[in-house]
Amino acid sequence: MSRFLNSIYQTLDAYTPGEQPKDGAYIKLNTNESPYPAGPATVKAVTDARQAARLRLYCDPDAVALKDALAERYGVKRSNVFVSNGSDDILNFSFMAFAQDGVLFPEITYGFYPVFGDLHGVEYTRVPLKEGFFVDPEDYKGKGKMIVLANPNAPTGRALGLDVIAEFCESDPDHVILIDEAYIDFGGISAVPLTAKYENLLVVQTFSKSRSLAGARLGYAIASETLINDLERIKYSTNPYNVNTVSAAAGTAALSEPEYYRENCRKIMETREYSAGRLKELGFEVIPSVANFLFVSNPKIDGKEFYLELKERRILIRHFDNPAITQYNRITVGTREEMDQLFAAIRDILDRKEEK
Repeated sequence: MSRFLNSIYQTLDAYTPGEQPKDGAYIKLNTNESPYPAGPATVKAVTDARQAARLRLYCDPDAVALKDALAERYGVKRSNVFVSNGSDDILNFSFMAFAQDGVLFPEITYGFYPVFGDLHGVEYTRVPLKEGFFVDPEDYKGKGKMIVLANPNAPTGRALGLDVIAEFCESDPDHVILIDEAYIDFGGISAVPLTAKYENLLVVQTFSKSRSLAGARLGYAIASETLINDLERIKYSTNPYNVNTVSAAAGTAALSEPEYYRENCRKIMETREYSAGRLKELGFEVIPSVANFLFVSNPKIDGKEFYLELKERRILIRHFDNPAITQYNRITVGTREEMDQLFAAIRDILDRKEEK
């Protein structure tokens, strides 16, 4: 850290992304990417020579075509849609825009929330989860602060029902309820329909997971015109051109082939259930998940040791140093073949431990 850095950022504990190996010779089950490629229409959109010819021009700052496609997909108006450079960008803007009275989020959740709180000097409270990694709704009702909830939660995979989200909105109509639905397409129920009723509900989604576009950096939010206008004000005060031409084209095309992506989600959910069963047979505790990952631990092996043993075998999973979950690891659901290679490696690791 240099002496030139603004003093208010000197103690900032930055977010640590999942490992991205440069040699590619790993089975990557650590960053919740889709194991399947983008659809044919999506690929065609980003390889079209006409798109390349447009790269000399600035992108459309309003991303009208993409917003219209999203509005049609969710049955809302263009004015109810915000798009940005990944859903993280929207979360960042939201902490800037809506957190003046403070923020509540779970103690165990997406690691970027406290980073954004620290970055913007926002007072935040990490609310402990109940035994079994459950959110207690009573901890969030009428608290007079912005609420930020990943639903399904990461890294646990547990989800709340729409009735609970509606109760949050009704209990504190003067503060924003932000529901981060990065993993909603793997078995959860989206809160987007509730945005028609609750002006304070902001639902954030991404193209990174279920639509195989993690590298495109494309996220969106659905909310009342009031909240969307607020986000647009922040965007136009930072970077109006925050969705590039190629990513906008990819997102628009992805929305034109929903069946392709629904089938990928179906395969991932099927593999998730298969994988949960195999892991239980190997002695793991597996937290029930409606995301594209599983959160697991095994009493026979330390959590970090397990992660490192797999890494030696060229398999990456996600380990967290948080003492509350250090015995757990998050495993992205890959293809059936990748998961079978994982299980073979796990059996070898456990067998070797028993031999010692």
